[in-house]
Amino acid sequence: MLRRAPFCLLLIAIAIAPLDATAAEKPTLRAGAAMVDITPPLGELVVGNWVPIPAQHIHDPLHAKCLILDDGKNRIGFVVCDNVGISREIWDEAREQIDRAGAIDGDNLLMSATHTHSATRATSEKYRPILVAGIVKAVAEAVENLEPAKIGWGSGEEPSEVFNRRWHIGDERHRRNPFGGVDTVRMNPPSGHPTLIKPAGPVDPEISFISVQSIDGRPISLMANYSLHYVGGMGKGEVSADYFGVFSERIGELLKASDSDKPFVGILTNGTSGDVNNINFRDRGRPYKPYEKMTEVAHKVADKVIDAHAKIEFQEWVPLSIAHRDLTLDVRKPDAEMQAYFASIKALPEGAEEYHRHQKSYAGRVQRLLEGPDQWDVLLQAVRIGDLTIAAIPFEVFTQIGLDIKEKAPFADAFTIELANGSYGYLPTPAQHKLGGYETWMGTNRVQLDASDRITETLLELMQDLK
Repeated sequence: MLRRAPFCLLLIAIAIAPLDATAAEKPTLRAGAAMVDITPPLGELVVGNWVPIPAQHIHDPLHAKCLILDDGKNRIGFVVCDNVGISREIWDEAREQIDRAGAIDGDNLLMSATHTHSATRATSEKYRPILVAGIVKAVAEAVENLEPAKIGWGSGEEPSEVFNRRWHIGDERHRRNPFGGVDTVRMNPPSGHPTLIKPAGPVDPEISFISVQSIDGRPISLMANYSLHYVGGMGKGEVSADYFGVFSERIGELLKASDSDKPFVGILTNGTSGDVNNINFRDRGRPYKPYEKMTEVAHKVADKVIDAHAKIEFQEWVPLSIAHRDLTLDVRKPDAEMQAYFASIKALPEGAEEYHRHQKSYAGRVQRLLEGPDQWDVLLQAVRIGDLTIAAIPFEVFTQIGLDIKEKAPFADAFTIELANGSYGYLPTPAQHKLGGYETWMGTNRVQLDASDRITETLLELMQDLK
Protein backbone atom coordinates (compact mmCIF):
# COMPACT_ATOMS: atom_id res chain seq x y z
CA MET A 1 0.00 0.00 0.00
CA LEU A 2 2.86 2.36 0.83
CA ARG A 3 4.45 1.62 -2.57
CA ARG A 4 1.13 2.61 -4.22
CA ALA A 5 0.83 5.90 -2.28
CA PRO A 6 2.80 8.07 -4.74
CA PHE A 7 0.70 6.71 -7.63
CA CYS A 8 -2.55 7.43 -5.75
CA LEU A 9 -1.36 10.93 -4.93
CA LEU A 10 -0.59 11.45 -8.61
CA LEU A 11 -4.13 10.38 -9.58
CA ILE A 12 -5.58 12.74 -6.99
CA ALA A 13 -3.40 15.58 -8.28
CA ILE A 14 -4.49 14.91 -11.87
CA ALA A 15 -8.15 14.87 -10.80
CA ILE A 16 -7.86 18.11 -8.87
CA ALA A 17 -5.75 20.05 -11.37
CA PRO A 18 -8.53 20.76 -13.90
CA LEU A 19 -10.79 21.97 -11.09
CA ASP A 20 -8.10 24.36 -9.86
CA ALA A 21 -7.54 25.63 -13.40
CA THR A 22 -11.26 26.19 -13.86
CA ALA A 23 -11.43 28.09 -10.61
CA ALA A 24 -8.50 30.26 -11.67
CA GLU A 25 -10.27 31.09 -14.95
CA LYS A 26 -13.54 32.05 -13.26
CA PRO A 27 -14.52 35.49 -14.55
CA THR A 28 -14.62 38.39 -12.14
CA LEU A 29 -16.90 41.42 -12.20
CA ARG A 30 -15.28 44.73 -11.33
CA ALA A 31 -16.95 48.07 -10.68
CA GLY A 32 -15.86 51.62 -9.97
CA ALA A 33 -17.73 54.87 -9.45
CA ALA A 34 -16.90 58.54 -9.10
CA MET A 35 -18.48 61.97 -9.13
CA VAL A 36 -17.00 65.32 -10.06
CA ASP A 37 -18.29 68.82 -9.32
CA ILE A 38 -19.52 70.56 -12.50
CA THR A 39 -21.21 73.53 -10.82
CA PRO A 40 -21.29 76.51 -13.21
CA PRO A 41 -19.98 79.97 -12.30
CA LEU A 42 -22.49 82.59 -11.24
CA GLY A 43 -23.82 84.69 -14.07
CA GLU A 44 -24.32 81.77 -16.42
CA LEU A 45 -27.89 81.52 -17.73
CA VAL A 46 -30.32 79.15 -15.99
CA VAL A 47 -32.31 77.78 -18.93
CA GLY A 48 -35.12 75.63 -17.52
CA ASN A 49 -37.88 78.18 -18.10
CA TRP A 50 -39.20 80.29 -20.98
CA VAL A 51 -36.88 83.21 -20.23
CA PRO A 52 -33.30 82.36 -19.16
CA ILE A 53 -32.02 84.28 -16.13
CA PRO A 54 -28.48 84.62 -14.71
CA ALA A 55 -27.49 82.24 -11.93
CA GLN A 56 -27.34 84.28 -8.73
CA HIS A 57 -26.85 81.61 -6.06
CA ILE A 58 -25.63 78.00 -5.86
CA HIS A 59 -28.10 76.16 -3.64
CA ASP A 60 -26.45 72.77 -4.10
CA PRO A 61 -23.64 71.61 -6.39
CA LEU A 62 -24.10 69.94 -9.77
CA HIS A 63 -22.19 66.76 -10.57
CA ALA A 64 -21.01 64.50 -13.34
CA LYS A 65 -21.38 60.97 -12.00
CA CYS A 66 -19.93 57.82 -13.50
CA LEU A 67 -20.37 54.09 -12.91
CA ILE A 68 -17.98 51.72 -14.73
CA LEU A 69 -18.56 47.96 -14.99
CA ASP A 70 -16.08 45.37 -16.30
CA ASP A 71 -16.86 41.64 -16.77
CA GLY A 72 -13.31 40.72 -17.79
CA LYS A 73 -14.18 40.91 -21.47
CA ASN A 74 -16.24 44.06 -21.90
CA ARG A 75 -15.96 47.37 -20.09
CA ILE A 76 -19.03 49.63 -20.16
CA GLY A 77 -20.15 52.65 -18.22
CA PHE A 78 -22.77 55.26 -17.43
CA VAL A 79 -22.24 59.01 -17.14
CA VAL A 80 -25.04 61.14 -15.68
CA CYS A 81 -24.80 64.94 -15.51
CA ASP A 82 -26.98 67.42 -13.64
CA ASN A 83 -28.16 69.46 -16.62
CA VAL A 84 -31.42 70.18 -18.45
CA GLY A 85 -30.08 68.64 -21.68
CA ILE A 86 -26.67 68.26 -23.34
CA SER A 87 -26.12 68.26 -27.11
CA ARG A 88 -24.48 65.38 -28.90
CA GLU A 89 -21.57 67.62 -29.89
CA ILE A 90 -20.62 68.10 -26.25
CA TRP A 91 -20.95 64.42 -25.38
CA ASP A 92 -18.84 63.57 -28.45
CA GLU A 93 -16.16 66.05 -27.42
CA ALA A 94 -15.92 64.30 -24.06
CA ARG A 95 -15.87 60.89 -25.78
CA GLU A 96 -12.93 61.91 -27.95
CA GLN A 97 -10.90 62.88 -24.90
CA ILE A 98 -11.88 59.66 -23.13
CA ASP A 99 -10.81 57.65 -26.18
CA ARG A 100 -7.42 59.33 -26.17
CA ALA A 101 -6.95 58.38 -22.51
CA GLY A 102 -7.41 54.75 -23.51
CA ALA A 103 -8.99 53.34 -20.33
CA ILE A 104 -12.40 52.75 -21.92
CA ASP A 105 -13.88 53.04 -25.39
CA GLY A 106 -16.00 56.19 -25.51
CA ASP A 107 -18.64 54.31 -27.53
CA ASN A 108 -19.12 52.01 -24.53
CA LEU A 109 -20.44 54.86 -22.38
CA LEU A 110 -24.13 55.70 -22.04
CA MET A 111 -24.16 59.42 -21.24
CA SER A 112 -27.26 61.32 -20.12
CA ALA A 113 -28.57 64.50 -18.51
CA THR A 114 -30.95 64.45 -15.55
CA HIS A 115 -33.15 67.30 -16.85
CA THR A 116 -32.93 69.51 -13.80
CA HIS A 117 -34.49 72.85 -14.77
CA SER A 118 -32.15 74.77 -12.48
CA ALA A 119 -28.85 74.22 -14.30
CA THR A 120 -27.18 76.44 -16.85
CA ARG A 121 -26.75 76.24 -20.62
CA ALA A 122 -24.27 73.50 -21.57
CA THR A 123 -23.26 75.26 -24.79
CA SER A 124 -22.00 78.41 -23.06
CA GLU A 125 -18.43 79.27 -24.07
CA LYS A 126 -17.49 79.64 -20.41
CA TYR A 127 -19.31 76.55 -19.08
CA ARG A 128 -18.78 73.99 -21.86
CA PRO A 129 -15.07 73.38 -21.03
CA ILE A 130 -15.96 72.93 -17.34
CA LEU A 131 -18.65 70.40 -18.22
CA VAL A 132 -16.49 68.40 -20.63
CA ALA A 133 -13.55 68.33 -18.23
CA GLY A 134 -15.86 67.12 -15.45
CA ILE A 135 -17.20 64.28 -17.57
CA VAL A 136 -13.71 63.15 -18.57
CA LYS A 137 -12.45 63.32 -14.99
CA ALA A 138 -15.44 61.38 -13.62
CA VAL A 139 -14.79 58.55 -16.08
CA ALA A 140 -11.06 58.49 -15.33
CA GLU A 141 -11.63 58.35 -11.57
CA ALA A 142 -14.29 55.65 -11.87
CA VAL A 143 -11.86 53.51 -13.87
CA GLU A 144 -9.17 54.08 -11.23
CA ASN A 145 -11.65 52.93 -8.58
CA LEU A 146 -12.40 49.57 -10.26
CA GLU A 147 -12.44 46.69 -7.78
CA PRO A 148 -13.96 43.19 -7.55
CA ALA A 149 -17.68 43.64 -7.07
CA LYS A 150 -21.11 42.10 -7.11
CA ILE A 151 -24.25 43.46 -8.72
CA GLY A 152 -28.00 43.20 -8.37
CA TRP A 153 -31.03 44.99 -9.75
CA GLY A 154 -34.71 45.33 -9.02
CA SER A 155 -37.58 47.79 -8.89
CA GLY A 156 -40.23 49.33 -6.68
CA GLU A 157 -43.15 51.65 -7.38
CA GLU A 158 -44.06 55.17 -6.29
CA PRO A 159 -47.34 56.11 -8.03
CA SER A 160 -48.14 59.14 -5.87
CA GLU A 161 -45.68 61.48 -7.62
CA VAL A 162 -46.29 60.88 -11.33
CA PHE A 163 -49.15 62.54 -13.23
CA ASN A 164 -49.64 62.88 -16.96
CA ARG A 165 -49.48 66.62 -17.62
CA ARG A 166 -51.39 66.56 -20.93
CA TRP A 167 -55.15 66.89 -20.44
CA HIS A 168 -58.34 66.81 -22.43
CA ILE A 169 -60.07 70.03 -21.37
CA GLY A 170 -63.42 71.41 -22.49
CA ASP A 171 -62.52 75.11 -22.49
CA GLU A 172 -61.27 75.88 -26.01
CA ARG A 173 -59.46 79.01 -24.88
CA HIS A 174 -57.00 76.82 -22.98
CA ARG A 175 -56.26 74.73 -26.06
CA ARG A 176 -55.12 77.45 -28.46
CA ASN A 177 -51.70 76.97 -30.02
CA PRO A 178 -49.10 79.41 -31.41
CA PHE A 179 -49.93 78.34 -34.97
CA GLY A 180 -53.36 79.95 -34.96
CA GLY A 181 -55.25 76.72 -34.28
CA VAL A 182 -56.87 74.80 -31.43
CA ASP A 183 -55.44 71.57 -30.03
CA THR A 184 -57.35 68.64 -28.59
CA VAL A 185 -55.30 68.59 -25.37
CA ARG A 186 -53.43 71.08 -23.20
CA MET A 187 -50.15 70.75 -21.33
CA ASN A 188 -50.33 71.89 -17.69
CA PRO A 189 -53.96 73.04 -17.64
CA PRO A 190 -55.23 75.26 -14.83
CA SER A 191 -55.41 73.14 -11.68
CA GLY A 192 -58.93 72.21 -10.64
CA HIS A 193 -60.46 73.77 -13.75
CA PRO A 194 -64.15 72.79 -14.04
CA THR A 195 -63.79 71.60 -17.66
CA LEU A 196 -60.92 69.15 -17.04
CA ILE A 197 -61.93 65.83 -18.61
CA LYS A 198 -59.10 63.27 -18.39
CA PRO A 199 -55.33 62.87 -18.85
CA ALA A 200 -54.21 62.20 -22.41
CA GLY A 201 -51.74 59.42 -21.61
CA PRO A 202 -50.37 56.97 -19.03
CA VAL A 203 -47.73 57.22 -16.32
CA ASP A 204 -45.07 54.72 -15.23
CA PRO A 205 -44.67 54.47 -11.44
CA GLU A 206 -41.81 51.94 -11.57
CA ILE A 207 -38.45 52.85 -10.06
CA SER A 208 -35.81 50.60 -11.62
CA PHE A 209 -32.35 50.43 -10.06
CA ILE A 210 -28.94 48.79 -10.24
CA SER A 211 -26.94 48.28 -7.05
CA VAL A 212 -23.21 47.59 -6.99
CA GLN A 213 -21.27 46.49 -3.92
CA SER A 214 -17.77 45.35 -3.11
CA ILE A 215 -17.38 41.63 -2.53
CA ASP A 216 -17.64 42.20 1.24
CA GLY A 217 -20.89 44.18 0.85
CA ARG A 218 -19.73 47.81 0.94
CA PRO A 219 -21.96 50.01 -1.27
CA ILE A 220 -20.11 51.33 -4.32
CA SER A 221 -22.97 52.86 -6.30
CA LEU A 222 -26.71 52.69 -6.82
CA MET A 223 -28.19 53.97 -10.09
CA ALA A 224 -31.96 54.37 -10.24
CA ASN A 225 -34.42 55.39 -12.95
CA TYR A 226 -37.81 57.10 -12.46
CA SER A 227 -40.12 58.54 -15.09
CA LEU A 228 -40.70 61.97 -13.55
CA HIS A 229 -39.79 65.06 -15.59
CA TYR A 230 -38.38 67.07 -12.66
CA VAL A 231 -39.85 68.61 -9.49
CA GLY A 232 -38.70 72.22 -9.26
CA GLY A 233 -39.67 74.63 -6.52
CA MET A 234 -36.33 76.36 -6.11
CA GLY A 235 -35.59 80.04 -5.63
CA LYS A 236 -35.31 82.41 -8.59
CA GLY A 237 -31.87 82.35 -10.20
CA GLU A 238 -30.71 79.50 -7.99
CA VAL A 239 -28.70 76.54 -9.26
CA SER A 240 -29.75 73.10 -8.00
CA ALA A 241 -29.60 69.45 -9.01
CA ASP A 242 -33.32 69.22 -8.11
CA TYR A 243 -34.66 65.98 -6.66
CA PHE A 244 -32.05 63.98 -8.57
CA GLY A 245 -29.40 65.40 -6.24
CA VAL A 246 -31.48 64.95 -3.09
CA PHE A 247 -32.14 61.30 -3.99
CA SER A 248 -28.45 60.63 -4.57
CA GLU A 249 -27.57 61.81 -1.07
CA ARG A 250 -30.55 60.15 0.58
CA ILE A 251 -29.96 56.72 -0.94
CA GLY A 252 -26.39 56.80 0.40
CA GLU A 253 -27.71 57.56 3.88
CA LEU A 254 -30.22 54.70 3.72
CA LEU A 255 -27.57 52.27 2.50
CA LYS A 256 -25.30 53.46 5.35
CA ALA A 257 -22.61 54.20 2.79
CA SER A 258 -21.07 56.84 5.06
CA ASP A 259 -19.89 54.05 7.38
CA SER A 260 -17.00 53.52 4.96
CA ASP A 261 -14.16 55.92 4.19
CA LYS A 262 -14.46 55.03 0.50
CA PRO A 263 -16.78 57.13 -1.68
CA PHE A 264 -20.28 56.03 -2.62
CA VAL A 265 -22.01 57.42 -5.72
CA GLY A 266 -25.79 57.63 -5.78
CA ILE A 267 -27.34 58.32 -9.19
CA LEU A 268 -30.89 59.00 -10.38
CA THR A 269 -31.50 58.97 -14.13
CA ASN A 270 -34.58 60.30 -15.89
CA GLY A 271 -36.91 57.71 -17.39
CA THR A 272 -39.52 58.33 -20.07
CA SER A 273 -41.15 61.43 -18.64
CA GLY A 274 -41.70 63.84 -21.52
CA ASP A 275 -45.41 64.07 -20.73
CA VAL A 276 -45.30 63.52 -16.96
CA ASN A 277 -44.74 65.76 -13.93
CA ASN A 278 -45.68 65.59 -10.24
CA ILE A 279 -48.67 67.96 -10.32
CA ASN A 280 -52.10 66.54 -9.54
CA PHE A 281 -54.24 68.83 -11.69
CA ARG A 282 -57.46 67.63 -10.07
CA ASP A 283 -56.21 68.74 -6.65
CA ARG A 284 -52.91 70.58 -6.52
CA GLY A 285 -52.79 70.39 -2.72
CA ARG A 286 -51.06 72.70 -0.28
CA PRO A 287 -48.29 75.16 -1.22
CA TYR A 288 -44.70 74.14 -0.52
CA LYS A 289 -41.68 76.13 0.58
CA PRO A 290 -38.69 76.24 -1.80
CA TYR A 291 -36.96 72.85 -2.01
CA GLU A 292 -39.53 71.20 0.25
CA LYS A 293 -41.40 69.33 -2.47
CA MET A 294 -38.30 68.01 -4.23
CA THR A 295 -37.02 66.70 -0.91
CA GLU A 296 -40.33 64.98 -0.22
CA VAL A 297 -40.38 63.31 -3.64
CA ALA A 298 -36.74 62.24 -3.47
CA HIS A 299 -37.21 60.66 -0.04
CA LYS A 300 -40.31 58.78 -1.19
CA VAL A 301 -38.44 57.38 -4.19
CA ALA A 302 -35.42 56.46 -2.07
CA ASP A 303 -37.61 54.70 0.50
CA LYS A 304 -39.21 52.55 -2.21
CA VAL A 305 -35.79 51.66 -3.60
CA ILE A 306 -34.57 50.59 -0.16
CA ASP A 307 -37.65 48.42 0.34
CA ALA A 308 -36.98 46.64 -2.96
CA HIS A 309 -33.22 46.55 -2.37
CA ALA A 310 -33.65 44.17 0.55
CA LYS A 311 -35.10 41.56 -1.82
CA ILE A 312 -32.58 41.55 -4.67
CA GLU A 313 -29.99 38.83 -5.24
CA PHE A 314 -26.43 39.94 -5.87
CA GLN A 315 -24.28 38.15 -8.45
CA GLU A 316 -20.49 38.14 -8.54
CA TRP A 317 -20.43 38.03 -12.33
CA VAL A 318 -22.83 38.79 -15.17
CA PRO A 319 -22.17 39.31 -18.89
CA LEU A 320 -21.95 42.91 -20.05
CA SER A 321 -22.35 44.31 -23.54
CA ILE A 322 -23.47 47.42 -25.40
CA ALA A 323 -24.74 48.07 -28.91
CA HIS A 324 -25.28 51.37 -30.66
CA ARG A 325 -26.50 52.71 -33.98
CA ASP A 326 -27.03 56.08 -35.61
CA LEU A 327 -30.59 56.55 -36.88
CA THR A 328 -31.25 59.22 -39.51
CA LEU A 329 -34.42 61.23 -38.89
CA ASP A 330 -36.00 63.95 -41.01
CA VAL A 331 -36.27 67.39 -39.46
CA ARG A 332 -39.72 68.99 -39.53
CA LYS A 333 -40.07 72.01 -41.80
CA PRO A 334 -42.82 74.65 -42.07
CA ASP A 335 -44.89 74.60 -45.26
CA ALA A 336 -45.72 77.74 -47.23
CA GLU A 337 -48.94 78.34 -45.31
CA MET A 338 -47.18 78.23 -41.94
CA GLN A 339 -44.40 80.50 -43.18
CA ALA A 340 -46.98 83.04 -44.34
CA TYR A 341 -48.78 82.87 -40.98
CA PHE A 342 -45.65 83.57 -38.98
CA ALA A 343 -44.65 86.35 -41.37
CA SER A 344 -47.96 88.01 -40.49
CA ILE A 345 -47.27 87.49 -36.77
CA LYS A 346 -43.88 89.21 -37.07
CA ALA A 347 -45.55 92.12 -38.87
CA LEU A 348 -48.01 92.81 -36.05
CA PRO A 349 -47.53 96.22 -34.42
CA GLU A 350 -46.24 96.42 -30.85
CA GLY A 351 -49.07 95.95 -28.37
CA ALA A 352 -51.41 94.21 -30.82
CA GLU A 353 -53.69 91.54 -29.37
CA GLU A 354 -52.10 88.09 -29.46
CA TYR A 355 -53.88 84.86 -30.33
CA HIS A 356 -51.30 82.96 -28.23
CA ARG A 357 -48.70 84.38 -25.86
CA HIS A 358 -45.87 82.31 -27.38
CA GLN A 359 -46.66 82.93 -31.05
CA LYS A 360 -43.60 85.14 -31.66
CA SER A 361 -41.35 82.67 -29.88
CA TYR A 362 -42.52 79.87 -32.16
CA ALA A 363 -42.13 82.08 -35.22
CA GLY A 364 -38.43 82.13 -34.35
CA ARG A 365 -38.23 78.41 -33.60
CA VAL A 366 -39.90 77.47 -36.87
CA GLN A 367 -37.61 79.80 -38.83
CA ARG A 368 -34.54 78.13 -37.30
CA LEU A 369 -35.83 74.73 -38.36
CA LEU A 370 -36.42 76.05 -41.89
CA GLU A 371 -32.86 77.34 -42.10
CA GLY A 372 -31.26 74.33 -40.40
CA PRO A 373 -30.31 70.84 -41.62
CA ASP A 374 -32.87 68.57 -43.27
CA GLN A 375 -31.84 65.50 -41.27
CA TRP A 376 -30.23 64.57 -37.97
CA ASP A 377 -28.30 61.42 -37.12
CA VAL A 378 -29.32 60.48 -33.57
CA LEU A 379 -27.37 57.99 -31.47
CA LEU A 380 -29.32 55.10 -29.95
CA GLN A 381 -27.88 52.58 -27.49
CA ALA A 382 -28.86 49.38 -25.76
CA VAL A 383 -26.93 48.03 -22.77
CA ARG A 384 -27.03 44.49 -21.41
CA ILE A 385 -26.29 43.65 -17.78
CA GLY A 386 -27.14 39.97 -17.34
CA ASP A 387 -30.90 39.65 -17.87
CA LEU A 388 -31.40 43.41 -17.69
CA THR A 389 -31.37 45.73 -20.69
CA ILE A 390 -31.27 49.53 -20.73
CA ALA A 391 -32.29 51.68 -23.69
CA ALA A 392 -30.87 55.15 -24.34
CA ILE A 393 -32.88 57.78 -26.28
CA PRO A 394 -31.70 61.39 -26.92
CA PHE A 395 -35.13 63.02 -26.52
CA GLU A 396 -37.64 63.93 -23.83
CA VAL A 397 -39.58 60.72 -24.31
CA PHE A 398 -43.30 60.15 -23.78
CA THR A 399 -44.06 57.53 -21.14
CA GLN A 400 -45.98 55.25 -23.51
CA ILE A 401 -42.78 54.70 -25.49
CA GLY A 402 -40.94 53.52 -22.39
CA LEU A 403 -43.80 51.21 -21.45
CA ASP A 404 -43.75 49.71 -24.95
CA ILE A 405 -40.01 49.07 -24.74
CA LYS A 406 -40.39 47.37 -21.35
CA GLU A 407 -43.13 45.12 -22.74
CA LYS A 408 -41.31 44.16 -25.94
CA ALA A 409 -37.70 43.96 -24.75
CA PRO A 410 -36.20 40.46 -25.19
CA PHE A 411 -34.85 40.43 -21.62
CA ALA A 412 -36.42 39.77 -18.24
CA ASP A 413 -36.07 43.40 -17.13
CA ALA A 414 -35.75 46.68 -19.01
CA PHE A 415 -35.88 50.43 -18.58
CA THR A 416 -35.07 53.52 -20.65
CA ILE A 417 -32.88 56.53 -19.92
CA GLU A 418 -33.96 59.66 -21.77
CA LEU A 419 -31.87 62.67 -22.84
CA ALA A 420 -29.03 60.23 -23.44
CA ASN A 421 -26.22 61.11 -25.88
CA GLY A 422 -28.06 64.21 -27.11
CA SER A 423 -30.99 66.55 -26.67
CA TYR A 424 -33.28 66.90 -29.69
CA GLY A 425 -36.54 68.03 -28.09
CA TYR A 426 -39.69 66.08 -27.30
CA LEU A 427 -40.59 62.64 -28.63
CA PRO A 428 -44.37 62.03 -28.72
CA THR A 429 -46.02 58.98 -30.25
CA PRO A 430 -47.89 59.37 -33.57
CA ALA A 431 -51.18 59.07 -31.64
CA GLN A 432 -50.18 61.95 -29.35
CA HIS A 433 -49.16 64.06 -32.33
CA LYS A 434 -52.77 63.92 -33.50
CA LEU A 435 -53.91 65.46 -30.20
CA GLY A 436 -51.58 68.44 -30.43
CA GLY A 437 -50.33 70.26 -27.36
CA TYR A 438 -47.03 71.89 -26.44
CA GLU A 439 -44.85 68.78 -26.73
CA THR A 440 -46.03 68.17 -30.32
CA TRP A 441 -45.63 71.71 -31.65
CA MET A 442 -43.08 72.20 -34.40
CA GLY A 443 -40.09 73.74 -32.66
CA THR A 444 -40.70 71.79 -29.46
CA ASN A 445 -40.81 68.54 -31.40
CA ARG A 446 -38.36 68.74 -34.30
CA VAL A 447 -38.33 65.39 -36.06
CA GLN A 448 -40.63 63.36 -38.29
CA LEU A 449 -43.96 62.38 -36.77
CA ASP A 450 -43.27 58.63 -36.74
CA ALA A 451 -39.84 59.02 -35.13
CA SER A 452 -40.88 57.21 -31.94
CA ASP A 453 -41.87 54.11 -33.92
CA ARG A 454 -38.56 54.06 -35.78
CA ILE A 455 -36.59 54.59 -32.58
CA THR A 456 -38.43 51.82 -30.74
CA GLU A 457 -37.93 49.42 -33.64
CA THR A 458 -34.20 50.19 -33.79
CA LEU A 459 -33.72 49.77 -30.04
CA LEU A 460 -35.46 46.40 -30.02
CA GLU A 461 -33.16 45.29 -32.85
CA LEU A 462 -30.11 46.40 -30.85
CA MET A 463 -31.39 44.50 -27.81
CA GLN A 464 -31.85 41.41 -29.91
CA ASP A 465 -28.23 41.75 -31.05
CA LEU A 466 -27.17 41.60 -27.39
CA LYS A 467 -28.91 38.27 -26.71
